[in-house]
Amino acid sequence: MLLAARYVLPIAAPHIVDGAIRVHGDRIMEIGEFETLKAAYPDEEVRDFGLAVLMPGFVDMHTHLEFSAMRGLVDDLPFSQWKLQLLEKQERLAQADWEDSARIGAAEALQSGITTIADISDSGASARAAAGAGLRAIVYREVATMDHRKVPDVLAQASEDIAEWRELGDPSRLSVGIAPHAVYSCHPELYRKVAEKAIAEDLPVSTHLASSKDEYDFTKYGSSRLAVDYRNAFSGADVAWLPTGVSPVRYLEQWGIYDVPQLVAVHCTQVDDEDIEILAGNDVAVAFCPRCNAKLGMGVAPLAKFLDRGVRVGIGTDSPASNNTLDMFDEMRIGLLIQRSVTGYLPHFIARQFVKMATLDAARALGVDDQVGSLEPGKQADIIAVDISHSHQIPTLYPYSTLVHTANQENVVFTMVAGQVLYDSGRWSLLDIDRIQARAEEMRVKLRG
Repeated sequence: MLLAARYVLPIAAPHIVDGAIRVHGDRIMEIGEFETLKAAYPDEEVRDFGLAVLMPGFVDMHTHLEFSAMRGLVDDLPFSQWKLQLLEKQERLAQADWEDSARIGAAEALQSGITTIADISDSGASARAAAGAGLRAIVYREVATMDHRKVPDVLAQASEDIAEWRELGDPSRLSVGIAPHAVYSCHPELYRKVAEKAIAEDLPVSTHLASSKDEYDFTKYGSSRLAVDYRNAFSGADVAWLPTGVSPVRYLEQWGIYDVPQLVAVHCTQVDDEDIEILAGNDVAVAFCPRCNAKLGMGVAPLAKFLDRGVRVGIGTDSPASNNTLDMFDEMRIGLLIQRSVTGYLPHFIARQFVKMATLDAARALGVDDQVGSLEPGKQADIIAVDISHSHQIPTLYPYSTLVHTANQENVVFTMVAGQVLYDSGRWSLLDIDRIQARAEEMRVKLRG
């Protein structure tokens, strides 16, 4: 099959005007000018998207599909209060609700052009939804306890779940890791044991780190709302916490978690130069979630400093519970504008850099760039088409700017993963969208009740 469009963005190479991609099976075979490929392969089926961009699918470096039903449920609150409200409301959901909530997120991800997700899940619903929808996914089993006596049981249950989740889908698309939630919800022994397990079993690890001022103050000074209300509600135990006198990043240095070969730190808005040196020195990747950070008042990640120090950074959407949509276009646009407003115009802060952070850089940060993140012969055929023919987008002069400054998730008309078309102009090939929408309404009533 030949996929053709006005623009083809390989990401790892300059864009091609009037280009095409030849796909065979689950692989990309060739990329080039349409007329050249058509002449070389006259019998190939052609799908021409016209005034559109063909590009690698987005790699969402951090999300929680299972929280999709909570879209807009707790708005206009700062981070700690938002978390407390979410904890209370999520008790109303049964396992079947979590499953369908994740399916809502999977459907939106495909419609948004997201082909790979890195998802932190407690229930396993995200793993089942991703596998059922055909998404490529790394799903991290979340663990948390502030009671050191519970650490063995928490890890034993996590091990059972990891083994079960691995059987849910094709291992070429679904892999499973582990995720200690955050400093304010995990005893240091849990971090230590997670590190040992991850190294022994070659598990990828993700953890929320230095996410907010409340977390920073809790870790260093033992104060903030997280010191009592949230921590007790989350852990279910009244466990004493002594101020550490150091930042969250420096605190974790003591517990071996930075020895994990494939570690993703999520958010990292509250870091200083010494923290950044620790992250860079240990090759820790960072998931940059600009809309969530702005909406919940968490702070602004020092992106330029991360990039200057060679930290692997990719863009994540977080979840619809925190930022309302899984729209990578909004993440790129708002992320770029916030960074410019805070730092000014720097070489890093151009449209092409942010498209790269949403694709190839995110894949590199997750360690999957040998398979996805760019359009290159031999890589997986994870490809999307973005319609840029609307009145607010023409004339198109530079495709990267068009994507970042004018496009949104509704402009995605085609999503392919491993050569399989999963979304095409309002139709999902593996999902029952009518049932998903009906279940969304049922959960809305339950959560609002």
